[in-house]
Amino acid sequence: MDVPEPDQSPFTAVSAHTSRLTRHYQAYLDASTPYTTYRWVGSGVLLCLFFLRIFLAQGWYIVAYTLGIYLLNLFLAFLTPKFDPSLTQDEGLEDGDAGSPSLPTKKDEEFRPFIRRLPEFKFWHSATRAIAIGFVCSWLAVFDIPVFWPVLVIYWIILFVLTMRRQIQHMIKYRYVPFSFGKTRYGRS
Repeated sequence: MDVPEPDQSPFTAVSAHTSRLTRHYQAYLDASTPYTTYRWVGSGVLLCLFFLRIFLAQGWYIVAYTLGIYLLNLFLAFLTPKFDPSLTQDEGLEDGDAGSPSLPTKKDEEFRPFIRRLPEFKFWHSATRAIAIGFVCSWLAVFDIPVFWPVLVIYWIILFVLTMRRQIQHMIKYRYVPFSFGKTRYGRS
């Protein structure tokens, strides 16, 4: 047990304690990095618990809608390339930024790997943190704002369809696939 020094200020003690908690939290995150499937299953279970809470409580629809919009935003950032070829064309640049990788747009261009705007681990971490915050908010009465929930569901579905259609059109136009399943894998030599 750490005993604070007599000349140590309360701010320094709190700062040291917060720093120690941050290091422990980061150590747990680092340890969970290779377990992709287990991380996503855990997040899925947490999301199911959140939806179960919303369904059983018959309230907190604004919290659920806000979480849905945020998760959709994260998913779109996950699907989008880090160096977007449409942005370089909009700026009037032919080759894009000097030295920054971009997606090939013609068949004779060399292959460049797909680099996500939002990496998988950060996507998982942000989504899980948002689900946990939404779950906590679903227990606070201040966030139980009465709304007609079918309107929110229909609006979210329309928003999802429109944004995904735009994203798929972008993928087709610039010929990239953000997923690795179904692609040829070569053995290690």
